[in-house]
Amino acid sequence: MKYYIAYIFFFLLSFSGKASFILLPMDETTQQNHLKAYGITYWCLSKNYKASWLLNYRGGSFLLPDAEEIRKECKIRGVSFEILSDSEENSILNEISSPSQNMETVILEKAPKIAVYTPKGKQPWDDAVTLVLTYAEIPFTPIYDEEVLRDQLLLYDWLHLHHEDFTGQYGKFYAAYKNTPWYIEQKKDAEALATKLGYDKVSKEKVAVAKKIRDFVIGGGFMFAMCSATDSFDIALAADGVDICEAMFDGDASEPNYQSRLNYANSFAFRDFTLERKPEIYEFSDIDMTPKRRVSMEKDYFTLMEFSAKWDPIPSMLCQNHTQLVKGFMGQTTSFDAAFVKSSALVMGTCEINGEVRYIHGEKGKGMFTFFGGHDPEDYQHKVGDPPTVLDLHPNSPGYRLILNNVLFPAAKKKKLKT
Repeated sequence: MKYYIAYIFFFLLSFSGKASFILLPMDETTQQNHLKAYGITYWCLSKNYKASWLLNYRGGSFLLPDAEEIRKECKIRGVSFEILSDSEENSILNEISSPSQNMETVILEKAPKIAVYTPKGKQPWDDAVTLVLTYAEIPFTPIYDEEVLRDQLLLYDWLHLHHEDFTGQYGKFYAAYKNTPWYIEQKKDAEALATKLGYDKVSKEKVAVAKKIRDFVIGGGFMFAMCSATDSFDIALAADGVDICEAMFDGDASEPNYQSRLNYANSFAFRDFTLERKPEIYEFSDIDMTPKRRVSMEKDYFTLMEFSAKWDPIPSMLCQNHTQLVKGFMGQTTSFDAAFVKSSALVMGTCEINGEVRYIHGEKGKGMFTFFGGHDPEDYQHKVGDPPTVLDLHPNSPGYRLILNNVLFPAAKKKKLKT
């Protein structure tokens, strides 16, 4: 009888200690591939597994159910994972739920449908988001003006804007590249597309696209933009109905008083900015801090803001990382002048040395947007024709993690922003 009781005891003990969960740790020392860990989490959601995002717990770790195919997928993709028993999982969740801890558990409900607004023919390395989505093995659909104007954004939860120029000035590349074959071809293609879609100017067609994207966000969509897609998008909305393009861009002169006719109420994040009128200057406006920067490459870092995970889970999700100090990087729009950021936009990352804003988030209608300055988090000064970034060399990139935070964020069960 004693042996029978002992057997039952050890059986129950082993059952209570069985592996029931997989933890993808996201701290600095444990996870060998942070970027692919997001891909594993997305893959689990697409397979209808339950998942949780453990905000501020070991760098924003992910909690998944234990299944053989998940273990196998982690091993194939080179993602570090830990096996937890029921009691270990309960202990972690109890720690997170404690009022004394700036942590929170966020349930991830479903894999968001992702669209990337990008022109046909662009190479994957032309855009950091396309690059990291491909590397993390997160599926996305490339779309462009035709699809947007035909209301196909309704099919998606999350939209990324490629480094686009929504003002119709072809990226302000005129001075340096006006005689190069690629510039001439891109201008020709853009004009042909505008004509095909029923517009007599590229600038008019682009603002129509920007307004469709605006409506997508207002209706509940999530939009993420980097580099020149951030300020040129807001400029296009503010300049709706105003000709701000010079003759080399659209065939006729701009309106002489266009600055006074800008409507800042239409823009998402920026206000009171002044447009750059000269076509030979590689800037859209004074929003961008690139020409005002006084920081060396060695000291170019920005700091992520800290938010209350329990009260402000949205910015907390978007700032999850294994470090608060992120290496800076440049772009056509490197960063934003704080003087022109609307008070309604939430600043999430700043470079104190240069007094600039790098990372902002906001609400518009029922939806949300995030603007991230710079071109490629692991290519400090990306230039036309530079080789692609090899992400196998940067699997733990904090800058690329911020992009993937935004990709996974729409999967979360929503809680109202308190800040």
